[in-house]
Amino acid sequence: MATAQALPMPSITPYRKAVRFLEKYFYLLMSLLIAAVVVFGFSHTIGGRLIYAKYRRPSLVWVHALLFFGWVVFYILQSSLVRIRKVRLHRTLGWAGAALGVSMVVVGCRVAVVMARFDALHFHANKEAFLIVQFFDMFAFAVALGLAILWRKNPAIHRPLMLLATCVLTDAAFGRIPGMGHMEYSYSGVDALILLGGLRDLAVNRRIHNIYLASIPLLLAGEAATVYILRHKPAFWMRFAHAVIG
Repeated sequence: MATAQALPMPSITPYRKAVRFLEKYFYLLMSLLIAAVVVFGFSHTIGGRLIYAKYRRPSLVWVHALLFFGWVVFYILQSSLVRIRKVRLHRTLGWAGAALGVSMVVVGCRVAVVMARFDALHFHANKEAFLIVQFFDMFAFAVALGLAILWRKNPAIHRPLMLLATCVLTDAAFGRIPGMGHMEYSYSGVDALILLGGLRDLAVNRRIHNIYLASIPLLLAGEAATVYILRHKPAFWMRFAHAVIG
């Protein structure tokens, strides 16, 4: 009787290993990368502009800073909970994150106005045009967060929307990195992070998620409009900003 020969097991290619790694750890790694960008960016200005500033900043600025860093920590925590399969706790904490996100939008818009008045008073700086940058960032974050909450029970849609919302917030951090002070450069940093999400889907699912296909063109259009208003200071925006700042 002939002895049956064992068939060789198919080997897993390095490419397939990389794809599996991305499938499991991408969002956790992105949360850590975003945290690194935020810490590195704000490390260049937080001392001179906030902690050891010549003029004491309004208390609301400290609240805004705590909320901002709190969101980064929250995003890392939520990504970690999904990775270790604590989905129930992830969903429970999600409502706290929703409240945190809403607070960030309200406080972020208010801080933009308060600091524009502060800079005009102490530094005679006109920040009316720059208000468009802060308002657009908060608007983009609010839209992405709202849609993520709406589709919270659909991970395939919820995860890229949460990534998109968090990436938008890094604009302020990129803008503080030496050499990236121009809006085109800071926005390119934000867009690069979001593009990583699309590339992840392309590698794992062989196609880019519709969320990225729809949001990236809209975001680029919004960024272009923001840069245009910042540079050319159209009368309609200057009247609006002047009325808001008072």
